[in-house]
Amino acid sequence: MISALYRLCLLLALLSAMPARADAIEVQSVELELAEERYLLRADFGFELSTRLEEALSNGVPLNFLVEFELKRPRWYWLDERAAAERMELRLAYLPLTQQYRITGAAHSESFSTLAEALRSLGRVRGWPVFERKRVDNGERYTGAVRMRLDTAQLPKPVQVSAVTNREWTLASDWRRFAFTPLAPVREAR
Repeated sequence: MISALYRLCLLLALLSAMPARADAIEVQSVELELAEERYLLRADFGFELSTRLEEALSNGVPLNFLVEFELKRPRWYWLDERAAAERMELRLAYLPLTQQYRITGAAHSESFSTLAEALRSLGRVRGWPVFERKRVDNGERYTGAVRMRLDTAQLPKPVQVSAVTNREWTLASDWRRFAFTPLAPVREAR
């Protein structure tokens, strides 16, 4: 009896410590477009912050997000071939002195007066170069995938401990997979 009760308590403790699967970020749209010799990703993500995340943000804890992209070529005879993989880091912070929200990325920095505006901008990825045209073969079928998630590893250490056991700190989308077939560029007749 004690052994069964002990196992049940241990199981409940393990389940509560596991990070919860959250569909709090929704991938609304995704597409690739060719610009010169690179393919650019255009994606829209929709999400809201939990009360706990908003509270942490307003208390000076910056939230780091990762947008991840993969492109694979399926092969029937072996594992899928990875054609490209990229990660983009975005940081959302609240600046109490100016009472503004700031988003910083690798190439840009932008300020917003409201959290809603900042989240809308954070969820719009435009013109992100994800791979060169020479990495893919025209007419071949590929599978692309994109997702966005809160990078809890970038949180301050005391908050990381809380993030492991608390669902309010889990913010991620599922991988959104899409078919992609690069086509040869159309040349004009002269």
